[in-house]
Amino acid sequence: MKIGILGGTFNPPHIGHCILAQEMLDTLCLDKIFFIPTNISPHKKGAKMVPSHHRYAMVELMVKDNPQFSVIDYEIAREGVSYTVETLEYLKKQYPLDRFYLIIGSDLACEFGDWRQPQRIKELAQVVVARRREFPSPGNSSFLPVDILQIDISSSCIRRMRKNNLSIRYLVAPGVGEYIHTHKLYLI
Repeated sequence: MKIGILGGTFNPPHIGHCILAQEMLDTLCLDKIFFIPTNISPHKKGAKMVPSHHRYAMVELMVKDNPQFSVIDYEIAREGVSYTVETLEYLKKQYPLDRFYLIIGSDLACEFGDWRQPQRIKELAQVVVARRREFPSPGNSSFLPVDILQIDISSSCIRRMRKNNLSIRYLVAPGVGEYIHTHKLYLI
């Protein structure tokens, strides 16, 4: 199988994540996309996050209607700081015959050399860069660049809207919106 890996804080998950995953599924002819919420992101240490169990539950709600999307709790269950290389090592042991495609945005691709064991990551997975207008294309020839639909939506925008008591309807899946409202998330 060809499996796309889409990791992140998902704080909160939004429709842009689903659109990106579906585009990658179609463009790269993938069989599945694994969404992997981080426990603690090494790139966002100290950032204000809702607890990981909430972020995991919201991702599950977001992808529940697509049989090609799955949520993996490895990084949350493992606890501590989440490193992509460790997650890929784990997945390779679980799925030794499958091929992995690590999906990252061009913003993260610019910092890829600073990640833990970037060369090993490239051995374990094809790094796919979702190109965004506001970030230059990285000059790494081992990356597979993919042009994506440009949607100006972000988790930080949703958090800001929620804090200002604005509607986030249509920006998140209905179940995610209900979950955020029920659990009173992102109000402060």
